Amino acid sequence: MNLFVKGLIVGFCLAAPVGPIAAICVQRTISKRLISGVLSGMGAAVADAVYGAIAAFGATIISEFIIAERNWLQRIGGGILILLGLRLIFFTKLEERKNGATNRGLFGDFFSTFVLTLTNPMTFVAFAAIFTTMGIGAVRGHSILTAELVGGVFAGSALWWLILSGGSFLLRHHFDFRKLAAINKATGVFVIAVGVLYLFVLKPGADEATPIQRLVPHELQAKTPSPGK
Repeated sequence: MNLFVKGLIVGFCLAAPVGPIAAICVQRTISKRLISGVLSGMGAAVADAVYGAIAAFGATIISEFIIAERNWLQRIGGGILILLGLRLIFFTKLEERKNGATNRGLFGDFFSTFVLTLTNPMTFVAFAAIFTTMGIGAVRGHSILTAELVGGVFAGSALWWLILSGGSFLLRHHFDFRKLAAINKATGVFVIAVGVLYLFVLKPGADEATPIQRLVPHELQAKTPSPGK
């Protein structure tokens, strides 16, 4: 199996679990239009590729910063989620499809999910752990091979978001105005709940093992150094 296919599988599997970004992607596809949902997914896919590149290249300074400041990054992401959730509940107006979407709105759809994914340090930790487990760390120092791997990660993540957005778009006709309003509010409540969880519940202590040490099997830790080293 070549590195592109491995990266594609990893990117797809890490993107697929349903979370706040998936909920936002579905909500935007149904309430706005397909391009809004697709760009929301692409924002997450690009961020996945960034974290995948850091993990694959073994950028020590960046990886050490991500691990050391993971609590602050998580809090920032939680705060952004709460703000997005409040906006969905109280301020979002359902847009008529005939009016389309402005370039500014489309950029916001992309940028918001890009930032949200980057402020979730566990995304990087997951990539580092999986790459170590699969022995992919051996490509470090080989730019062409690493680029092939990262391209696969982006393709796999993008594929998931295209499937999710496309499926939501096909089902959009089953939702009237009242159902769309309910989806906005339900999505807002879910996103706020996850944001509160990030802010006040999920707080790994400084004296605990690092996330990479907890995720990577013990017998593999001695074989492959973590990206923080």
